[in-house]
Amino acid sequence: MFAARPRSPRRSVLISLGVLVLLGGVWLGGHPGWLPAPLRSAFVDDSSQGRLTDQVLNLLARDYYRPIDRNQLLDKGLAAAIASLNDPYSHYFDPSDYRSFQSESNPHLSGIGIDVEPETQGLRIVDVFPESPAARAGLVRDDVIVKVGSTSLSRRSAGFSASLIKGRPGTRVTLTVLQGSRTVVLSLVRADIVVPVASGELVTYGGVKIGDLQLTSFTEGAGAELRSQVNRVLHAGARALILDMRENGGGLLDEAVNVASIFIPDGTVVSTAGRNQPRQVYLAKGGAISTAIPMVVLVDHGTASAAEIVTGALQDRGRAKVVGTRTYGKGVFQEIQQLPNGGALDITVGEYFTPSGRNLGGGGVREGAGVAPNVYALSDSRSAQDHALTVAEQTVAAQAR
Repeated sequence: MFAARPRSPRRSVLISLGVLVLLGGVWLGGHPGWLPAPLRSAFVDDSSQGRLTDQVLNLLARDYYRPIDRNQLLDKGLAAAIASLNDPYSHYFDPSDYRSFQSESNPHLSGIGIDVEPETQGLRIVDVFPESPAARAGLVRDDVIVKVGSTSLSRRSAGFSASLIKGRPGTRVTLTVLQGSRTVVLSLVRADIVVPVASGELVTYGGVKIGDLQLTSFTEGAGAELRSQVNRVLHAGARALILDMRENGGGLLDEAVNVASIFIPDGTVVSTAGRNQPRQVYLAKGGAISTAIPMVVLVDHGTASAAEIVTGALQDRGRAKVVGTRTYGKGVFQEIQQLPNGGALDITVGEYFTPSGRNLGGGGVREGAGVAPNVYALSDSRSAQDHALTVAEQTVAAQAR
């Protein structure tokens, strides 16, 4: 499908109905030994520190003047320990938060299949997923959901409104919707929804057909989704490609390699190094499209992490010009380690480097210079015209002639 999308970049609330995907880091799994020693010792009960922690918790639970939930106290202590690292990318998830995180990171969700953003009256629809309950009910872009059942969404938070609309597959939800000047009440049956992260459409600039692709995150399967969209626009006659990753905050490292491999036939995509691991080089996996097809990557300051890995690889390898503004400048990656209590640590374990050896951060967890564009173009969400996209189309069309 060549999915329509907004022409100005913005962060919308994905409730599946959509899901807000908070993937600030590049995740790697399965290496518990990578935990820094101070954190690792905090979870080892037979150490002196572990015994001390257990003794303090027991004393508080037994002798404090009011009842205390020992588990809540431990959760708050662990959260404070991670916060003391002064690392904006490292977090402790208590069991409840970790379950929510796993749900939010899962592209397979239950809802009605819309992408929305909050406004004063409720939730404005910015996209409707094909073949979803919302699409079958006739909901379209710019409709405004003002009530769920008898509950008004006026001046409510997006999270609260989303929680009312989401629910188990097969259950019904009643929505009051403003469609232009009329108000309609619709009853929809929730279903399992796969949230799309890649879309593509065919546009023409100066007589050149261009595949205009958008990738919103690097969740599991993102590379395969994008490859499908690339093949579709090429089959439809595209002679050049734009990969729009504005406001793409990142995700899985493996998916960054999968995405880069669509366009880079071989060689290095990214390398990583951490305090407790050797330097590791990730190579393109093969199966790339022809390098004779010109390409532009469209970025902004919201382009971060895995999205910067792909941008840096394509720029360093001479595969694409970068159009837009400087990217975020995140030069580190995180690993999620599940804990015995059902919670998890999401902590910074190393740095990554582009094929030319650049680290895009500012040293450690500090924000750095990011990827500098080859062609500067500012995105302005307040403008009716997407100036940066126009510059990207102009740039890549000139290469295709």
